[in-house]
Order: sequence, then structure tokens, then C-alpha cells
Amino acid sequence: MTVPPDPQTNAQRGETQAAEGQPEALGRAASVAAAPAGRPFPSSPALGRPAPQVEAPAPSVLAAPLPQGPTRSATHALIHLLGGVLVLGLLAYFMWTPGEWTTRLLAWVLLTILADEFGGWYGYAGLVLGGLGYFSPVAPPEQWSVVLPLVGGALGGLLLLKHSGGLLVLPFAGALFAGVLVAAGRFATKIDPELTLPGREDFQRTALLALLLGLGISAVRQIVGLVLRAQARRRERLAAQPV
Repeated sequence: MTVPPDPQTNAQRGETQAAEGQPEALGRAASVAAAPAGRPFPSSPALGRPAPQVEAPAPSVLAAPLPQGPTRSATHALIHLLGGVLVLGLLAYFMWTPGEWTTRLLAWVLLTILADEFGGWYGYAGLVLGGLGYFSPVAPPEQWSVVLPLVGGALGGLLLLKHSGGLLVLPFAGALFAGVLVAAGRFATKIDPELTLPGREDFQRTALLALLLGLGISAVRQIVGLVLRAQARRRERLAAQPV
């Protein structure tokens, strides 16, 4: 004969099972709270697996810098020294030896401007060499007493203005030199009727021809220098970029 279950007995049995399972649930909750953040639990399937290997990026390789040592600077200084001395020596030869005043004038203006391209003091030294003929055994031409102060003053102003800037001041320096000579040729006879040399065509032509040649060479030299420096800066930027 089957005895029906006692409801009171079943209720007591359920309370007993709930009381037994409560410490286990509390222990599991405590272990969850005590586990550090980001660390897998003991029951996690990732436990014991090796961490994925991440390859470090390859180091960037820089191109070797261009060799710029003292050799280049020494060569540059040597070229300036030899070039300046050579031009001044050639100018001294023209001023010392006998010759026509037109030849002396052309050599003085042209070689002084060229000497200035090798350094500032070379140009001023060429300006002083204009009076070297008075110390030579052969007296300079009679016209040189007029050419020396007139052209020397205009040439000195040209050098000062030329040193104040680069390529852009060359037209202004040439205009100053030419303006002084043209003004002297127009007004010299009004000051002294016998002072006819500045107004002569051969004087004006020789001085202005030497001026154009000298400033033309100076302009070409400065333009080439700008192009070379721009190319050098471009190579440095390319060398600094990672390969």
C-alpha cells in the first residue's frame, strides 16, 4: 500500500537542502570578488594556454649621412685664397706695367669686382691697387689722375652696396656706379672746363663694359651657388627620411 508523501516532511527536506547549498554559493561569490581584474578564473578555458606572440615592429633604418667634414671647408677656403691672390696679382701687373689708360681702367674695374667674389677684403685690396701705378718706374697715363678719384669713389660705393645683400642688390650697385660716371660726364665741364675726360665716349664705354662684365660674372656665380645649396638641402632631407 502506497503511503502519500507528507507535505510537512517535504518542506523540511527542502529547507535542509537550501541551507546546505547556501555556504557553497557564498564561497563561490567570495572567490569571484577576490579574483583580480583581468585574471582568468580557475574554471576559465584560457587557463594554461600560452599568450599570443606579438612581433615587435622592425627598427627603421636611416640612410648614412652625407660626408661633410673639414675637408670640404678647407678646400673651399683654399680656393678662395688662391683665387683672390691670383686676381689681385693680375691686377697689380696691369697697374704696374705701362699701358693705355683705357686698358688700365678696364682691368681695374673688372678685376676688382672679380676679386670681391673671393672675399670682402680682396675687393677693397683691388680698390687700393688702383693707385699702384704711381709707385712704378713708369708714370701712369696723364688721364689717370682724373680716373683714379672718380672711378675709385664709384667703385667703393659699388662694393659697399654689393656687400649689403646678395643677388638682388647687384642691379642697384651697378646703377650707383653708372649713375656717378654719367653724372660726372654731364656736369664735369660745368665745374672745370678742362675736365673733359669723364664725358668722353671711350671713357664711358670702357668703364660701363667692365661694370657689366664684372656684375654679370658675379650674378652667374651667385645663381649657381643658390642652386647648389638647394640641391644639398634636398639631399639632406632625403637622407634624414627613414628607409
